[in-house]
Amino acid sequence: MWYNGLLDLSVWQLIVIALALTHVTIVSVTVYLHRYSAHRSLDLHPALKHFFRFWLWLTTAMNTREWTAVHRKHHAKCETEDDPHSPVFKGLSTVMRKGAELYKEEAENEETLRIYGKNCPDDWVERNVYSRFRNGGIMLMLLIDLALFGVLGLTIWAVQMAWIPFWAAGVVNGLGHAVGYRNFECRDAATNLVPWGIIIGGEELHNNHHTYPNSAKLSVKKWEFDMGWAWIRLFSLLKLAKVNRVAPIAHRVEGKGMLDMDTAMAILNNRFQIMAQYRKQVIAPLVEQELNSADASKRPLLRRAKVLLSRETSLLKEKQQATVQLLLEQSQSLKLIYEKRLALQHIWAKTSANGHEMLAAMKEWINEAEASGVQSLKEFAEHLKTYSLRPASVAS
Repeated sequence: MWYNGLLDLSVWQLIVIALALTHVTIVSVTVYLHRYSAHRSLDLHPALKHFFRFWLWLTTAMNTREWTAVHRKHHAKCETEDDPHSPVFKGLSTVMRKGAELYKEEAENEETLRIYGKNCPDDWVERNVYSRFRNGGIMLMLLIDLALFGVLGLTIWAVQMAWIPFWAAGVVNGLGHAVGYRNFECRDAATNLVPWGIIIGGEELHNNHHTYPNSAKLSVKKWEFDMGWAWIRLFSLLKLAKVNRVAPIAHRVEGKGMLDMDTAMAILNNRFQIMAQYRKQVIAPLVEQELNSADASKRPLLRRAKVLLSRETSLLKEKQQATVQLLLEQSQSLKLIYEKRLALQHIWAKTSANGHEMLAAMKEWINEAEASGVQSLKEFAEHLKTYSLRPASVAS
């Protein structure tokens, strides 16, 4: 019958089709718009790029230059009042409910497009089809869905239209800066929503991305999965993609006991992983030690120490800052490791442009850590000396 469409599929078949179609849209966003256009972490074959542009025109009406510019501005101004969609300033509820509207509002800002929208498509098709008939694609998609799937094609089309505004503009930009876990203490509030990036193509690993924005691969832990990276690997095998950058690999040479320039640069390159190690190897054991020796009245406060003492300081709220101060006043050991953590970050921030200054500062930090009397801090200092820019076989 005509109302079942040309394919005359069952309801379950239509559900599978809808999920497949929305997944193509997710791949188009995460691989083409995000990792390729906004961050240039990979190169794509011209045919694949144009397929993605065409598909996004059909299913989202999004313009490559506008999306790229808004996203680049988000990174440049993250968690400030100039961030186009920061839950910190605009409120989580606003970003969740009006994420697509916030994107559209910023996309109409000519200054944003001029500063952040460079090196985006500006060919005949872009000017005369995709930009000129912006809503033509989604109307064409509606007709295709109705013809193929009948009356229920309208539902499939509605799901397609809502998929990106809900998952990307709402969930990633909203919840991805509010809830979840953090592998790294980057300078913004980005979180990993779940370790399995399947529904949104890997964009669930938002903290990893904000820590290494130019990496084509968003997963960093062995137990994390990035669906977008799986597609990139497939495209690479088919000679349709070439990866330019991934997150740095932390090489270590067991037995290496001397801090040299190679080690100092390796520490700088892997500073986020190293601070994650500092949290596990220094802060966590000492907090556990303090908990075991503390009386019952102090334990509720100490249970919050592991998180607060490793948290990026600019993200601490006023009440949390007061709690940190109280912790430091009650324990000299915690105060010492907290101050040493800040001192280590200060070295990277102030001396990264001068390798010799950084090397001298790192040597001083390690000497002080080894003489601190805190066993976990001493062991961490020894651990730092083993880092290298090259794998063990090459370094030796």
